[in-house]
Amino acid sequence: MILQKGTRAPDFELNSTPDQKLKLSDLKGQLVILAFYPADWSPVCSDQMGLYNETLSFFHKYNAQMIGISVDSKWCHLAFSKHRNLHFPLLADFEPKGKVSKEYGAYNEKEGTSLRALFVLDENATIQWSYLSPEGINPGADGILNALEELNKEKNKK
Repeated sequence: MILQKGTRAPDFELNSTPDQKLKLSDLKGQLVILAFYPADWSPVCSDQMGLYNETLSFFHKYNAQMIGISVDSKWCHLAFSKHRNLHFPLLADFEPKGKVSKEYGAYNEKEGTSLRALFVLDENATIQWSYLSPEGINPGADGILNALEELNKEKNKK
């Protein structure tokens, strides 16, 4: 079971490139979209990450940072990101394998990969929306955009 709305998102620090790390707590004050996915080069994952790349300008309108996470290595992410021309970080949940995915309830023990799970975090790293996609299905961006719009409406009410 993936983490649900109202849960504080576990902090983590993972490689975003072979020589750089990204820490979730460094993004405090921004909305964060976490997209856990099984594997860099799979057809569905390639389409999903490509879609998010095309949707980045919509995410940025809400001051939201997109982050992809899988158990692939930092070198695999680097090659995949360059090949797909991605403009958001892919984090390597590689060693210990799947540690962060497990903390979010987004790890497939049988396959040894991340599940296809999405999380939208508010400025204080509290989960405001989460979704576990059926296996082999690209969840698209509509749920993310709806969650960001809801957060924006709540913010404007205050």
